[in-house]
Amino acid sequence: MSTVCEFELNGKQEIFEFEKVAKQSNGSVLAKLGNAVVLATVVSEFDNPVEEDFTPLTVQYVEKTYAAAKLPGGFIKREAKPSDFETLTSRVIDRSLRPLFPKGYVYPTTITVIVLSADKDVDLQVLALNAASAALYTSNLPIKKSVCGVRVGKIEGEYVINPTVEQMQNSTLDLYVAGSKEELLMIEMKSISSEEMIEVDIEAFSKLHKANEMNEEELVEAISIAQEALKESNQTYETGFESVCKEICDVKLVEFTIDESVINHVRDNYLANIKEALQKLAKSERATELKEVAKLISTDEYCIEKELEFSVIYEAVSIVKREAVRQMIVNEKVRADGRGLKQVRPISIETNILPSAHSSCLFTRGETQALVVGTIAGAKDGQMYEVLTDKSTSMENFMVHYNFPGFSVGEAKPMFGVGRRELGHGNLAKKALEATIDKDYDDTIRLVSEILESNGSSSMATVCGGSLALKAAGIPISNLVAGVAMGMVVEGDNYSILTDIMGLEDHDGDMDFKVAGTKDGITALQMDIKLGGIELSVLKEALLQAKEGREHILGIMEEAASEIVPSEALPLVEQFAIDPSKIMIVIGKAGATIKEIIEKFSVSIDLDRDSGNVKVSGENKQNVLDACEHIKSISNNAASRKEHKKIDFEKLYQVDEVLIGKVVRIADFGAFVELPKGGEGLLHISKISKERVNKVEDVLKVDDSVEIKVLKVKKDRIELASSQL
Repeated sequence: MSTVCEFELNGKQEIFEFEKVAKQSNGSVLAKLGNAVVLATVVSEFDNPVEEDFTPLTVQYVEKTYAAAKLPGGFIKREAKPSDFETLTSRVIDRSLRPLFPKGYVYPTTITVIVLSADKDVDLQVLALNAASAALYTSNLPIKKSVCGVRVGKIEGEYVINPTVEQMQNSTLDLYVAGSKEELLMIEMKSISSEEMIEVDIEAFSKLHKANEMNEEELVEAISIAQEALKESNQTYETGFESVCKEICDVKLVEFTIDESVINHVRDNYLANIKEALQKLAKSERATELKEVAKLISTDEYCIEKELEFSVIYEAVSIVKREAVRQMIVNEKVRADGRGLKQVRPISIETNILPSAHSSCLFTRGETQALVVGTIAGAKDGQMYEVLTDKSTSMENFMVHYNFPGFSVGEAKPMFGVGRRELGHGNLAKKALEATIDKDYDDTIRLVSEILESNGSSSMATVCGGSLALKAAGIPISNLVAGVAMGMVVEGDNYSILTDIMGLEDHDGDMDFKVAGTKDGITALQMDIKLGGIELSVLKEALLQAKEGREHILGIMEEAASEIVPSEALPLVEQFAIDPSKIMIVIGKAGATIKEIIEKFSVSIDLDRDSGNVKVSGENKQNVLDACEHIKSISNNAASRKEHKKIDFEKLYQVDEVLIGKVVRIADFGAFVELPKGGEGLLHISKISKERVNKVEDVLKVDDSVEIKVLKVKKDRIELASSQL
């Protein structure tokens, strides 16, 4: 018989139903909120432990289109490859729940969350984590700590806990925090750009694009509000789920320990060798130098006498190495590569190094190097994708694609498809940069970050290079964005915060968080906390130290931005406005006119029927300018025809009458001449001169005065010729 637990949190009714479905799992639950229903299951293989010292956890978040009464898009009508949102949500759940597993839990475990019924007003990312945690907490795995997620928005200056999707459309903040009732485990944040009306004079108003960066104090305040909500929710869950928790299975936690005497032997006799190796390790994420030390130790008399296996010796070396790294940082305030705790590695920047790309930036920081390449395309060239709760297909016009080939860390492996890590890093960079792009810019932008070398945060190198690639492409951005990876090492009551961490410090440290922002504040943040809870005062200190590093990097980036030379491959774009009522004339019957213009001038044309805005782009400057003039002439000619209807030319002009007129417009087929008694006439290209005229512009210019004679007169039309013919 199933058990139902109901809670009211943040003004919403949540229902968790246990022991109704998927009862072969170690833990399962149906979680309901509004019309949304998700199934979360946990399965662990207690009889199939792995030999390595890690927890083989796999998290899958799956959306079924039937949940929104839809069929899958595309040719094949069955769900296949997970969408980016599904993959990113799986990562959020994994990063939130993985810290709960005790050390030595080496049993393959899979957490699966399936959306069975969708609701456009429900935050599925929050519900999915809460359901996964409920299934895990009530299972027979050795985990008795509830975790949940909370989203914080900022709407009209007020913080809102778990706002609806509709409310989030008016929010300037998207903060997602996961944690238990005592600890923060994972934080993701991005600012959301907006437009506000500013008064520029007594009667006129103008739009101002705002990136809505957050300063460090505001962000800590928002996180503290999220922490209080997490405490209340988790207390409610743990109390409510108490009666449905299964008895914990008697499963062995494997201890991966080695004889303390071996560690002591390595520490007492080879510490100097390990510290020397650290200087080389600081230059690369690969640990070949440690293996060389372990090989040396394996030949000494002690190891031979003890008949120690190489794996045991190498493990002892790794333990002593970790101790040395942490002791240097906490006690000596120095790092393996000799830097101070706040020091950023040397940075070099080159822009537009690829002649055939629209923009490019080679950003190098220490041993981390990212080549970010920008491409601009039309508004209709974006990535189409489906949202479960939307009936129509959506378009993504800003993309950041991150690639991490094996050669970037010296590994001999081929390049395969995009993995979860690459999607996550690209998404973080996108969050950091997106808020700075002018909301009125409607072309498609694709940034591709090729990581050529990695030792430390390549995602933050992507942010820095990406921002300069946007700048180099002429994209309207409010400010440059820089990113820096921060770390922390805690030993007892002592701790040290590190700026611009390298791979060694990420591996042996207690916290990894990435902060990106402009000179005005933070635009994106991602934090994974390995040591459990963190005091908000310490978090604030870390954010302020990150600000120092960010400002240092921004200074170097500003200098590089001032030296940008635009790429010759950058498409020329011209924009102008015509009378919206003339748009259909430019398009023509069944699109014939605009197709003819596009083919004739080899350009792309975007038209806005509401505003009358016309955007023409192409590779050839003269073609773009000629296409613009042609479109203007079609529009103006259409306007002139309306004026002509008000004039009776037969009453004003006679055939063979000689007049002086002014050229007002030029088209491929001739020139339009303003006549002295009113109206305009057409001077066809064949009637301009006795000699053949190939191009009207070679003979006539706008505002030229010309002597012409009347060739033909009708009531609503007049044709002209040169007086010399």
